[in-house]
Amino acid sequence: MRATLRWAHSDLRTHRGEALFLVLATAGIVVSLLLATALFGYATNPWQRVFTQARGAHVWLHTGAAADSAKLADLDGVESVAGPYPTASTTLASRGTRASVELRGTPESPAVGRPLLTSGHWLDPANPDGVVLESRLARALLAAPGDTLTLPGTGRSLTVLGIADSAEPRYRAGEQAGLVWAPPSAVRNPGSQVIGLRLTDPDDTDYAVQRAVTVLGAGAVSEVSTWKQARAEAQGDNRLLGQVLGLFGLGALVAAGLAVHGAIGTRIRGHLRDISVLKAIGFTPGQVVRVFVLQHLAFALLGAVAAATLIQALGSRIPGRLGDAVGVWQGLPGHTVALFAVPVGAVLFIGATTGLAAWRAGRVPPVPVPRRAAPLGGRLSGAARQALGLRLPPALVLGWHRAFNRRPRSLATVARLALPLLLIVVAMSAWTTIDRFDSRPEQIGLPTSLSVHTEAGLADGDARTLLERDPQVAAAYPGVEVAALVPGQTATIALRGLGTHQDPFPYALAEGRAAQGRDEAVAGQGLLDLLNAQVGDWVRMTVGDQPQILHIVGRSIEPENAGRVISTSLDTLRENDPGLGPTLYELRLRPGADPAEVADRLAEAGQGRLDVHAVPNPADGLSPLRGVVVGLIAVLALIGLIELLTAIGGTVREGERDLLALKAIGLSPRQITAITVTSTACTALAAVVIGTALGTPLAHWLIDTQGRSSGIGAGIAQGPSPALLLLLGTAAVTGAAALAAVPASRAARRRLADTLSAVA
Repeated sequence: MRATLRWAHSDLRTHRGEALFLVLATAGIVVSLLLATALFGYATNPWQRVFTQARGAHVWLHTGAAADSAKLADLDGVESVAGPYPTASTTLASRGTRASVELRGTPESPAVGRPLLTSGHWLDPANPDGVVLESRLARALLAAPGDTLTLPGTGRSLTVLGIADSAEPRYRAGEQAGLVWAPPSAVRNPGSQVIGLRLTDPDDTDYAVQRAVTVLGAGAVSEVSTWKQARAEAQGDNRLLGQVLGLFGLGALVAAGLAVHGAIGTRIRGHLRDISVLKAIGFTPGQVVRVFVLQHLAFALLGAVAAATLIQALGSRIPGRLGDAVGVWQGLPGHTVALFAVPVGAVLFIGATTGLAAWRAGRVPPVPVPRRAAPLGGRLSGAARQALGLRLPPALVLGWHRAFNRRPRSLATVARLALPLLLIVVAMSAWTTIDRFDSRPEQIGLPTSLSVHTEAGLADGDARTLLERDPQVAAAYPGVEVAALVPGQTATIALRGLGTHQDPFPYALAEGRAAQGRDEAVAGQGLLDLLNAQVGDWVRMTVGDQPQILHIVGRSIEPENAGRVISTSLDTLRENDPGLGPTLYELRLRPGADPAEVADRLAEAGQGRLDVHAVPNPADGLSPLRGVVVGLIAVLALIGLIELLTAIGGTVREGERDLLALKAIGLSPRQITAITVTSTACTALAAVVIGTALGTPLAHWLIDTQGRSSGIGAGIAQGPSPALLLLLGTAAVTGAAALAAVPASRAARRRLADTLSAVA
């Protein structure tokens, strides 16, 4: 055992740099996997905790005030009913910020869908103007218990009594109204009511919705929301960040395992004589294998323990969402198990790949097999001889020949080096896609920057004049958005009418064409998946008690409402309802305009009659992904560096056997050095070409697949520019050549006795 440890220690001193890189790479991989685990837990568990503690309703139905909801309690599968609660849509203002809200008349704390107070207290009958705000709405309004909120245009004010978490869909500016619990007396002139259904079997949600709509009548139901939609919205971008970290973490783990496998294989080929000596003095094959396995397991274990300790001690202090996710994850029941299982899994995987390579060392015979008399480099190919005949530099020709003369081994080296480069190209594609959301939002379904809702008394002409008067408003598209029941009455979607036939709304189309004729529309991927439809189909939906039949002629990129949106022109909707007028305006600003400044000017000019919101951009929630991408690229570059150093070491060792022949034919040490440098550069160039050629389409496929699953739809992927890919390739090839120059130069200037010893 002592001899084994001494030989392992001697080998470690010889390969200190390789050991350090392996420890750092393992630490980076385990950090990525632990952060992915934390984000997955953070994405699901907080909402599940709120839903469980609040005894959340699985279905919420918004109906007319006259709907008879008493029948719902008798439906099969309905455990209990919340409400009905009278509701009214209005706008609240606080500290210069406005938000669209739903006032819900709640006489007492509900037994189903109970809000969980985080600060303040519940409604007080002695304070008829006191309200409780949903937590995200409170953050948007910068409101706290004791603050006063105003209702623009009414002269009324409300007092915040408390802030509460809810398992219902949360406030999203311009998309989802915020939830405000208020005494019934504070809900004046309620136009609708809401009923919550808690089911005995959550998997029967669609069937329960269908039964409820049938009992109440399709014309009575204006909107349906389910627990699945609320959970998906709550998970949001956190789940995407977790998927990205998990995907790249696993990819990096595979790349690291292959790099370790290649490193051990190269070292075994370089130490065949030493291994034979070890066996000759009594080492068993098992002891030889254990030397390599234990050595690399120690490196991997050190990196994994360092990563786990780092995440446990400092993970919650990471700025932004990643730190919040780690903090919540550390309080979850399965945290300790995951903190142990993830590093152990990574170490075992590296150990398995190490064992496969070390097994070859155990098969080395105690007596070295005589080497072939033929030079290791093999005979020159016909192409190489022709290149020399054309008087090309011998170093260039022989270097290219050395890089690819042993096809199985050369292809394996190129493949191991191409994998981290492929993942780097995918990571760069993720970065450029996020940058596309920021720099060219019109290409991913966000042609407008501001959304303006008007009061009922403001005429269309006056509103457009007021909006287009601003010098930085390029166009104002009138529109309306209503909730519509899908066929089967199992869910609601957003039906939008934006723009007119004369001034159509500039949708970002991924398939088909724009809606131009009567009854034509474009739909988001989420809606097509929900209805199992495709471009070219006719679909029927119900708005109140009126059916609407539209012909889908294109698929638009829809970042809002999980893509469950069907859009047509305002003129098309007016054909069904001639009295329909615009209730919102989408504003396209001139290049360089600041949306915040324009919104302030419009709100001031509207004198309380305009509710102006910035159009939400999905990239705002993906900003932490930029830092993640940078960290992943650093880890992958480290793995690539390990493989590159391994390839350089193998090339230098194999070149030692040809050194005497090269000197005999008159090549100088500089030319011999150039052969090794050229061989390494050719290997790196081949890896760059393969990594780029495979990484670019793979990145498009992964990003578009994620877009389809989120409802946005395919067509959002943006690969790195050719200049950026060229820069990456140039840096990789140049770096490889520079790293190979020093060891190649030393090998070329070795003494004759050392060279004879290496050949023997």
